Amino acid sequence: MYVDPPAPKAFNPYDPKDRPPSATAGALDDTTATWRFNPDYDRLVEAWNTVMPQLEQLRTALDKAYNRARSPQTWDAPVGERYVQEIREWRTKLAVYRHAVLTAISDRAADTPRWLPTTASIPRAN
Repeated sequence: MYVDPPAPKAFNPYDPKDRPPSATAGALDDTTATWRFNPDYDRLVEAWNTVMPQLEQLRTALDKAYNRARSPQTWDAPVGERYVQEIREWRTKLAVYRHAVLTAISDRAADTPRWLPTTASIPRAN
């Protein structure tokens, strides 16, 4: 079927690799740049974490219904195959929907910077 795209990476203050770009001042700048985690990127992480359990729950429910419908004890009439086919189509539609939603979030996260420069004033001794 489809492979899930990469999830947006949440900010982890305990990970030494997850730091903002180094704060350097340009030759003509009087201030150094300070950075903050982008709230838009954080919302994408929250959206991913909200959507994933719901999509998993739907997939699990459809898989359970599909496995029960395929069982010979469930249907003793030829009409049963039609229901199995409909559930199979719904599983395919859900897989396409899941891929579209997760790809949209992942692509948006890839285009959104994780860190934003701020213009917060840094106290300086004169």
